[in-house]
Amino acid sequence: MKCPFCGSSDTSVIDSRPADDNTSIRRRRSCPECGKRFTTYEKVETIPLIVIKKDNNREQYDRAKIEKGVLLACRKRPVAAEQMSRIVDDIETEIFSREEKEISSNTIGEIVMDKLEKADPVAYVRFASVYREFKDVDTFMDELKRVLDK
Repeated sequence: MKCPFCGSSDTSVIDSRPADDNTSIRRRRSCPECGKRFTTYEKVETIPLIVIKKDNNREQYDRAKIEKGVLLACRKRPVAAEQMSRIVDDIETEIFSREEKEISSNTIGEIVMDKLEKADPVAYVRFASVYREFKDVDTFMDELKRVLDK
């Protein structure tokens, strides 16, 4: 770390502790060249995840949209709030574990459907019917048969 007073690149850390917000590290440093002390903060660099929509528009990832979709799919179903929260956490973990800067909304939709299918088949079919935009009853029935055959 470069000294802000004399520009020396040989500084040392005297003390290190979590900052007030607990999302960064506060470090007290000392410069052996000029003897001055200064404070630095270290934070995790977060690069926003970009979602590529079906129409090729791009927007920043928004967890609330996944929460809303899962909540609507599980509405009036025997899925506890804690389980829904866990499903959303699992979806988000899978999305971010890919370590990509961009992800398609199709990929996110497939991940959501996979998690919902394991949790509640009716919630899965509800989500799939909106996500896959079933055009007619036959398409809907084909999906239902696929779920029932498992």
